[in-house]
Amino acid sequence: MKIATWNINGVRARIDNLLAWLKESNPDIVALQEIKTVDEGFPRGEIEALGYHVETHGQKGFNGVALLSRIRPDEVNRGLPGGDGDEQARFIEGVYSVEGGAIRVCSLYLPNGNPADDPVKYPYKLAWMERLSAFAESRLALEEPLILAGDYNVIPEPHDCWDPKVWARDALFLPATRQAFRRLENLGLTDAVRATTDTVPLYTFWDYQGGCWPKNFGIRIDHLLLSAEAADRLLSTAVEKHVRAWEKPSDHVPVTAVLDYAAR
Repeated sequence: MKIATWNINGVRARIDNLLAWLKESNPDIVALQEIKTVDEGFPRGEIEALGYHVETHGQKGFNGVALLSRIRPDEVNRGLPGGDGDEQARFIEGVYSVEGGAIRVCSLYLPNGNPADDPVKYPYKLAWMERLSAFAESRLALEEPLILAGDYNVIPEPHDCWDPKVWARDALFLPATRQAFRRLENLGLTDAVRATTDTVPLYTFWDYQGGCWPKNFGIRIDHLLLSAEAADRLLSTAVEKHVRAWEKPSDHVPVTAVLDYAAR
């Protein structure tokens, strides 16, 4: 079973790239972020024509997440628990029947948090990460395969960015951000990419500005975190970097993991 995460940066603007990539990569479950549309505006017809089931949690103009899957989910939950009054569409969870039971896949779009000295944005980021940790802890107690897939807006280690000095004061790389990510991992979650490769540099995002793509000035902020039950079945991962070179690309690229599961 191939599971992917991709910040599409506007699904309607990138629909041709999304369709081409689905045909090329042939994932079983895809977690999309920044779909930037309400549910009714999502171009589901073209995607369903390729054999995918579509679940969305959209928002007008920005944010928004989705799950595309070859198999129909048994259960779908929208919104990260614990955020009463939080209207930002940043989280969706799907539960799927697989050989031996069920697998939970979440698509999440963690807040950016910049500027880091903003009295609202950075505290919101850290509070969101606390809510994510509480959610993960509750799901891990179920002892089921769980995949938290998404754009975390977190650079975990210095080698995950092209120049740590440039990112030192950025909300994605501040010590408090990295510590919150580490606390999440310490619940018992495995960074799928780093479990399968020590390759550096290895990036998933290149800004549109400043010639970042041709210069390879990138960062690794798109992650697949796996529960022990999912990590035990992890076979391989890939960062599909070539997609960044396509016409009208997202500034992120797909990250995929292959697990030894079969749909029922």
